[in-house]
Amino acid sequence: MVVVTTFDHDAYVDGALRNGACGFLLKRSGPALLVEGVRAAVAGDALISPEVTVRLLRAVTAAPRPDAPNPLTNRETDIVRLVARGLTNAQIGAELFISPGTAKTHIANIQTKLGLHNRVAVAAWAWRAGLADP
Repeated sequence: MVVVTTFDHDAYVDGALRNGACGFLLKRSGPALLVEGVRAAVAGDALISPEVTVRLLRAVTAAPRPDAPNPLTNRETDIVRLVARGLTNAQIGAELFISPGTAKTHIANIQTKLGLHNRVAVAAWAWRAGLADP
């Protein structure tokens, strides 16, 4: 389920995700992100509007940083930084001159290495690890 709404409230995001939503998109995000959100849902991934993602993840920065070293390659670290900014696979591909499919593969590998289940968890990990732009 992908929630599309005009209401940009943290409580709504939290409630939607806790009740099984794999996407939370603001109507003002535009049709391209809506399509990407549906594709993410079909693929079993999660997608949250970038402005919501950044706001929610800023709260995570208050959490202690993990003591373990970064197990990711330089390219994976670049991708994690872009995921933390809320970019879609297509946007990551454009930024790094790779295909959206290659970006998706990197994200899947990152999730496996870090033991995470979706790109929202990858973004949260990036914020906790200090890899996200404030």
